[in-house]
Amino acid sequence: MRGAERRYNAPLLTPGTRVVLPAGIKAVPIQDYYRHPHLASAESAWPRMTATDGTTVDASIVPERGAVTRIAMLSGFTEGWYELRNANGTNDRVTWDARKLPFLWFYREFGATNEAPYHKWFYSLALQPFSRNPYSRITLAK
Repeated sequence: MRGAERRYNAPLLTPGTRVVLPAGIKAVPIQDYYRHPHLASAESAWPRMTATDGTTVDASIVPERGAVTRIAMLSGFTEGWYELRNANGTNDRVTWDARKLPFLWFYREFGATNEAPYHKWFYSLALQPFSRNPYSRITLAK
């Protein structure tokens, strides 16, 4: 398995920043990430995603501090790219070979997690293209 993470924090990451992806992307949330991570049983069409508290959210919009953590594996990439569009006009576009890295790990921690080492301090977005999905429903699901 190969992949390279890129993590975003302030000032590029602010409430209202948008994560833009190619059309046709699917999201499968990762449940119980901090204890026993496993894929949820259902996928959704990006940008709709089920948050860790069970609510459906628009995962493309970065929320205010204190929002629920959202973690997912994204798939369906025929083109490997994403773009962060900040409300202040700054953009960051990342590209990769989707034939070699067809998955994108999507991790958003916005200060709601009180467990160590987070202690409600983190306001961060991490995106990481992967060569395969590291979360197997067969091996990781309870």
